[in-house]
Amino acid sequence: MRKCDVAIIGLGLMGSAALYELARRGCDVLGFDPLQLGEARGSSHGSCRIFRRFNFESTAYTALSDRAFAGWQRLQEETGQTVLLPSPILEAGPPGCELVAQSRAAALAANSPLTGPRNGREANAAYPAFALPDDWDVVVHDSGGILLAEAAIRALRAKAQARIIQAAARIEPVPAGIRIVTASEEIMAAQVIVSAGPWITNLVPGLTPHLTVTRQPVGWFRPARPESVRHGALPIFIIEAARGMIYGFPDFEGRGVKAAQHDHGPVVGADSWDPPASDAELELASTTLAELIPGAAGPLTERDICLYTNTARADVRVDAGNEFIIDRLPQDRRVIVASPCSGHGAKFATAIGAMLADMVGDPNLTALDPFRLDRFSGFA
Repeated sequence: MRKCDVAIIGLGLMGSAALYELARRGCDVLGFDPLQLGEARGSSHGSCRIFRRFNFESTAYTALSDRAFAGWQRLQEETGQTVLLPSPILEAGPPGCELVAQSRAAALAANSPLTGPRNGREANAAYPAFALPDDWDVVVHDSGGILLAEAAIRALRAKAQARIIQAAARIEPVPAGIRIVTASEEIMAAQVIVSAGPWITNLVPGLTPHLTVTRQPVGWFRPARPESVRHGALPIFIIEAARGMIYGFPDFEGRGVKAAQHDHGPVVGADSWDPPASDAELELASTTLAELIPGAAGPLTERDICLYTNTARADVRVDAGNEFIIDRLPQDRRVIVASPCSGHGAKFATAIGAMLADMVGDPNLTALDPFRLDRFSGFA
């Protein structure tokens, strides 16, 4: 039977980043994924994700963002490929908006001065596509970017193509190692990283009570004022509107403005990529653009579906849920679980890939506290 030191099941951004990092460290690693790159499935599919240095979810993410940014820069230098386009990020909401307050707090905690617009009136003057209420709270960060997701995966895999097996795989722990079983072969691995996105519970059933998958419609809109929404004129935006939160990108591809609701959609199965996003599902994004970013508003030209894989609230070390899982299985420490799929994990991929490689190399290395499995009583 063929053997390897590490097998990675799932080669989206997280799995590909781990493959890249382990390969560059000289590890005998193999990666498994049945999906063709460019397929409209998987947590990392599509052209772009948001990179944020400062995260309203937690000030603790800033250090992870900084490690990831260094990783994206190194990847660009090593491959000569652009994977991160600089772009400011504008976050806005009604007076007293918690989103803006927490994002400001994250920047201030890192001693990062904030010099951009602080209210709707100033934002409208700086970015003509917007029509925010004058008294709205606004924060603009210059340290953001557009992560080119598919290009990043290609760059991460560039020097490891011979290590990739395009096949679905299941894992069977045995005393000699972790048996990796595909339709055509079996391979024995000493350790395995499971980074299978919404399909992760098929491989690690014990995670089922702690994870839900939600359907997230995404649309591209033909802008009313194209010159006001091009890359360089319109920032990435995250808006806490009355009916929900939306996010979006400037028109950096010539496809229009990409926008979507960030609030969780309906709970679905891991294979629920169809039907395409409907007009009704994209109505909130459409009406929010028309009301608050009229330069970006217009008819839908393309649509897509993303899936978020969300954690439930922890019950041992209490958290609010929607946090990552990056940890060893306590019942079999040869298995490392990587599930940072809650809608904002992509930007951290290079940092998480390095973290996973560190865990492979040091069996005594413990996961970061917020990401540990023992916060759930089922794994405590």
